[in-house]
Amino acid sequence: MSFDALFEGFSTEAIAAMIGLAVGLSFGVFAQQSRFCLRAACVEFWRGQAGKKFAIWLLAFGAAMIGAQYFIEIGAIDTGKIRQLNNVGSMSGAIIGGLLFGSGMVLAGGCASRLLVLSATGNMRTMVAGLVVTVVAQASLRGGLSPLREEISSWWLVDANSRSFAPWLPQHGGLILGVAILVFALWFARRHELSKWWGVAAIITGLTVALGWLLTSWHAANSFDIVPVKSVSFTGPSADTLMGLINQPKLPLNFDVGLVPGVFLGSLLAALVTREFKWQRFTEDSGFTRFFIGAAFMGFGGMLAGGCAVGAGVTGGSILVITAWVALFCMWLGAGVTDWLVDRKADEAKAAIEAARLAAEAIPQFATAPELVRLQAN
Repeated sequence: MSFDALFEGFSTEAIAAMIGLAVGLSFGVFAQQSRFCLRAACVEFWRGQAGKKFAIWLLAFGAAMIGAQYFIEIGAIDTGKIRQLNNVGSMSGAIIGGLLFGSGMVLAGGCASRLLVLSATGNMRTMVAGLVVTVVAQASLRGGLSPLREEISSWWLVDANSRSFAPWLPQHGGLILGVAILVFALWFARRHELSKWWGVAAIITGLTVALGWLLTSWHAANSFDIVPVKSVSFTGPSADTLMGLINQPKLPLNFDVGLVPGVFLGSLLAALVTREFKWQRFTEDSGFTRFFIGAAFMGFGGMLAGGCAVGAGVTGGSILVITAWVALFCMWLGAGVTDWLVDRKADEAKAAIEAARLAAEAIPQFATAPELVRLQAN
């Protein structure tokens, strides 16, 4: 089928949805297979144990930047039509939203994209958390939390002409930076003996982000209608898709409506083919409260920051949006602080209890020692 026949046979909205579905399927398959997750990378990094998960994230980020910057340089992506580069941005939103999102993804066990990917593999905990993210994101966008989001966003605005730091870089600077990140990621992955398949899958995950920019830009250039140039993101698109399903008898077609189900289906397909699908539910150990709080933080923080760990961090970062890089840095910072305050101290307490238990087994008289009793009480 020729491009002319495609545009004659399908509406602009249907083509956008098909592009979103194709990009989503690719992202879902390879994000699931690579174990791509910003939360896991942050925990490794801040605990001084940077290894395979950190390498996976770097591979995806470097690949996304190389792909996006290459397509921009050859003129295949029209940056003049990208909203993040041509509208007023919020630095205060990027900072506070990034911190909230980073904290939330540690509490919820994954960022918005990871929750969607894991929910397709049978993880009911992440499915519930993902629904909470979506509802809170919608409330932040158009509901009761929108006045607070707008107020915080207004504290520090960035002019549309200052959204990108590409002018600060030398010629081909963005592409060179992407290559440098990817080369370092490859070296780091080899040093930590990352599986070749995981590494390839991580790179394809990143290239999927560049593919989204490329295909939506191609669509915008060849359509008589106004088509948004965008790529992979989850907080806003998930909220719009869910609300559309709830409020409208017929879901309006667009890129986001294809993207979100595409990621779910891609992850589900990958999990079934590799026999990694497994039902997982809430347990007494996993708890529920932290998942709920973390998901709420991500829903509000993602809308405030202008996107999730993928939408703002990787997708926005790949085209050198200043607020996206600030939001990404704050996500790393928020995740590190929360991990230290919540999980690391809890892990240290569990380790102390386990050590005392082993000592009690080795020396029965120690089983009632005051130290063990105190540890268990705490």
